[in-house]
Amino acid sequence: MSRYTDHPAPEGVTTRGTILVVPGRGETHETYARLGARLSADAYHVRVVDPPRLDPADPAPSLTRFAKELGEAADAPDGVPAVRPVVVIGSDAGAAAVAAVLARTGAAWQPDGVVLAGLPSRAAPERATWEEELDLRTACPVHRRRLTEDGQVRRGALGTPVPAPVLALAEENEITVPTLLLAGDADPLVDHQALLAKARSLPRARLSRVRGAHHDVLNDAQHRSVAAEIVTFLEGLRDGMAPAVSVAASAW
Repeated sequence: MSRYTDHPAPEGVTTRGTILVVPGRGETHETYARLGARLSADAYHVRVVDPPRLDPADPAPSLTRFAKELGEAADAPDGVPAVRPVVVIGSDAGAAAVAAVLARTGAAWQPDGVVLAGLPSRAAPERATWEEELDLRTACPVHRRRLTEDGQVRRGALGTPVPAPVLALAEENEITVPTLLLAGDADPLVDHQALLAKARSLPRARLSRVRGAHHDVLNDAQHRSVAAEIVTFLEGLRDGMAPAVSVAASAW
């Protein structure tokens, strides 16, 4: 597998920013082809990177290496600086690794903003069949088929716990860049109360719960609404976190 999969902005338009997508447990570049295509259509350069390689016995070097890889991925192969803002979207263990890197003091590289999707808790699901794992991940038939047909997807990966030291760092409240937290309200792998507390403790954070979504919140049946939420965050980031749209309406 290549280190990157690129989804450039359409020709003839000005690129509005750079997005690095970090897959979660068992996932591949192909897992995020749909999200990459959708965000790139809004004039963002999207680059899907390899999932983080986290050593449970000695995670610190793993995180140092991962931070370096993110910094390198943000720039073009010829050394051309990335179009800013640079935002990292992490899912599952990818989200935990991104949060852990940003929580470490003296991090060598930081993005302009982060999206943490399906940030996992310390609990891992029991061994499950592939159909049961799919049920944990998503109700979207297209995504279920994509995962099933991708021979590089590691089945059963959700049963491998994220290293506890990485989760401990991810739970620390030292992320200073603007943060969008995404979670499906039907996701059993997320500690929803802890996530709410985290959102309240961060200086510039937004928590968006997705009704009926499962663990793969970026790729569940609500993926269009989730992509729109991400674009709203990106556009706000470009404008000093001032929302472009304010809403005053009765409940539907």
